[in-house]
Amino acid sequence: MTIEALTIGRVGVDLYPEQSGVPLAGVSTFAKSLGGTATNVAVAAARLGRRTAVLTKVGPDGFGDYVRQALDGFGVSPDFVGTSPDLQTPVVFCELNPPADPPLLFYRSPIAPDLTLTDDDVPWDVVESVPLLWVTGTGVSAEPARTTQRKILEARGRGEHTVLDLDYRPMFWPSVAEAREAIGGLLDHVTVAVGNRTEVEVAVGTADPDAAADRLLARGLRLAVIKKGAEGVLVATPDGRSTVPPQRVEVVCGLGAGDGFGGALIHGLLSGWDPVRIAEYANAAGALVASRLACADAMPTAAEIEELL
Repeated sequence: MTIEALTIGRVGVDLYPEQSGVPLAGVSTFAKSLGGTATNVAVAAARLGRRTAVLTKVGPDGFGDYVRQALDGFGVSPDFVGTSPDLQTPVVFCELNPPADPPLLFYRSPIAPDLTLTDDDVPWDVVESVPLLWVTGTGVSAEPARTTQRKILEARGRGEHTVLDLDYRPMFWPSVAEAREAIGGLLDHVTVAVGNRTEVEVAVGTADPDAAADRLLARGLRLAVIKKGAEGVLVATPDGRSTVPPQRVEVVCGLGAGDGFGGALIHGLLSGWDPVRIAEYANAAGALVASRLACADAMPTAAEIEELL
């Protein structure tokens, strides 16, 4: 199939407690789900009818087989999922305590396969021609993926719909300063950036949404999307800005909400919607994911989003 959106970055197997509100020591059973930011975003966009693929890597193990099978089941092409022969597919344990902001326990040592992407793993023709390319901040947290992702963006030449998910997770970085240099360096190669207050502060040095939007647009971006939690979402372009109010839901698990938001953002960009409509739609998608358990399996359909709206 012809790919409409290619996401690049993290993949893993998420293990969710089937008991909420207790620490990991008190959990007796877990449910398995496909996970990883770039992977979840591709799944979320596929749920909305988009033809997606993810560029990533797994280990030569049963969990790697599961990743490919799960992607195929979700309608996401597994064609660009490589294998790192000496590494294991990452596993992530979630603790639903508290459910709104669950702690995560990552097993990605000595390095995750998705951070070993090299030039040989990249479908360069797809990178240059795909209507939408999605890269992540986590994708530049280590070499060789850091250099590879930069080369990918250079090859694309800041083509339309080149999106940076700021995706900052402190456990993957030795310091904020290194993260700012690496993630901030990507801003000159993308047209859209999306992140929360913490993530924009890492990227551009301020957590104030309007000031951060100013700094992002000054780098040549066409759209800055800043998630403000209970205060809604700020969308800013060179022509103006608006804040979209939040969707109110009862939170079951906060994980994956941002990825559901991202998949809907992809759908809106490819549909040519205006920024406010995109933000409203993405907000609803994220809220639906937050009201459910799991990430990839929780991604909503277009009918579910429209019903909430």
